[in-house]
Amino acid sequence: MAKPDHLYILKQGVMYWNQWRKENPQMRPDLSKANLSRVNLSLANLSQANLSYAVLTFAELKLTNLQEADLSLANMAAANLQNANLRGANLMAADLTDVDLKEADLSYANLKSANLNGADMRGTVLVSANLDGAILTNAKKRSGLWRLFTGNGTD
Repeated sequence: MAKPDHLYILKQGVMYWNQWRKENPQMRPDLSKANLSRVNLSLANLSQANLSYAVLTFAELKLTNLQEADLSLANMAAANLQNANLRGANLMAADLTDVDLKEADLSYANLKSANLNGADMRGTVLVSANLDGAILTNAKKRSGLWRLFTGNGTD
């Protein structure tokens, strides 16, 4: 369950949140199970945050730093993650249906059993990402880069 004080700080706005993160670099924010649906978190520093089981449907997460964040079992359907940093993030079994991942960095991310049905993955970086059991039905991707980064020759 999300720590109430972490959720309170986040709801004060991205600038306030990022300042708090800068002043508390050792803190690992706990926003697990939080309902952040339709919230604008663009440019937020959510690196190493616990967002497991969080609801981020239709959330604005453009250019958000989610490096090494735990997003396992999170519901992120239709979220905007354009140019987001998800390096090393845990997205195991996350619902990423219809998510916009254009130009996002998912290097070393764990997407095992994630649902990426209808996701826009054009320009997404997938170096050493774990896609075992991921659902990629109707995902939009550049086939050349897809093969290069995943070793998967399927379009």
